[in-house]
Amino acid sequence: QVQLVESGGGLVQAGGSLRLSCAASGRTFSSYAMGWFRQAPGKEREFVAAITWNGRNTDYADSVKGRFTISRDNAKNTVYLQMNSLKPEDTAVYYCASRSSLYTSRVGGQYDYWGQGTQVTVSS
Repeated sequence: QVQLVESGGGLVQAGGSLRLSCAASGRTFSSYAMGWFRQAPGKEREFVAAITWNGRNTDYADSVKGRFTISRDNAKNTVYLQMNSLKPEDTAVYYCASRSSLYTSRVGGQYDYWGQGTQVTVSS
């Protein structure tokens, strides 16, 4: 059974930074693409960023492009989301997800395993 555990969320002022981490266990981490999604209150879950199995290719939602950076350390079975220049509209629960493919997707339904989420709150 795959387990994904997010950490690093919290309360930050607008313009600040946070780094989320997602530790994976249960299968060969380096063989799978990883993604980050978020869900704000009253809104649907949305794609944030994704990274291929080897970290060479990444994809970002337009709303975070240039501010967020996804990366992975396959030796540590961990994927990261560095979030800079945070805005109040970035407030959401952030989830990491694992996909049984080498390549990224923006579709949540194409990911097989999900973490429990970590809350990010950006104050104005």
